[in-house]
Amino acid sequence: MIDGESYLGRVLVSPLSQSGYVTLFLWPFRCLKSKIGGLTFGIDVKGEEIIRFYTHRPRGHWHKGGYDKLGARGSHTEFPDGVVEIDSQISWALDQIRDSGQQLLSEAGYADADASVDPEMVGEVNNDILSHLNSAGDLRSIAVERGLIDA
Repeated sequence: MIDGESYLGRVLVSPLSQSGYVTLFLWPFRCLKSKIGGLTFGIDVKGEEIIRFYTHRPRGHWHKGGYDKLGARGSHTEFPDGVVEIDSQISWALDQIRDSGQQLLSEAGYADADASVDPEMVGEVNNDILSHLNSAGDLRSIAVERGLIDA
């Protein structure tokens, strides 16, 4: 979390490994200083952020290779062409975690972490995220109403 930013909704942290060293974090609605915002989630290994997804409509993107290690600019990656709506960005990102999460961790230099990721736990977390977001309601409207983001 960064000073000057606002966060709406309840943070979700879920383990992706039996050891608990690999976790998924989710901020239901993160309002950046630049007046844009949306769902932000990713994967940590022992408290170090490795992968981060920003589902911010056309400005959405993700970070791979070690977010904390490489920084935002060094790890920035665009969503594939056509993945511009929030729902499609969420679906695509969850598919990446499920289908390529272990490989992404290994490529970032966390081979031990990739071996400990439990595919069954990843499947459960995908469902938990969608349920968590549904229960949070329309946080975008609240953020616009409060002047935290532009409409």
